[in-house]
Amino acid sequence: QVQLVGSGGGLVQAGGSLRLSCAASGRTFGRYAMAWFRQAPGKEREFVTSIIWSSGTTYYADSVKGRFTISRDNAKNTGYLQMSSLKPEDTAVYYCAARAASASYDSWGQGTQVTVSS
Repeated sequence: QVQLVGSGGGLVQAGGSLRLSCAASGRTFGRYAMAWFRQAPGKEREFVTSIIWSSGTTYYADSVKGRFTISRDNAKNTGYLQMSSLKPEDTAVYYCAARAASASYDSWGQGTQVTVSS
């Protein structure tokens, strides 16, 4: 399995921007997709965005479409989440995840806190 380390969270003002990173190590050749999920206090974990590693095809939840951009750097084995026009409702712990082609997301980063002030 691939090991993931998420980082880059912090406190930002509404309307601001933040970039999260997800560094991968271990057995990465079998990686098919990388994704970002988030969990706000009192809420269930929700899907934010994902990218097919080989093709670069991306998917976004409606709530972040047009504001968030997922990308990857093959040379660095690192995925990114660029967040812009942040809203207080974006406040959550953000987790990066990875999966094989015919599997669920079974490799997870430790989570990084994003707090957006009003």
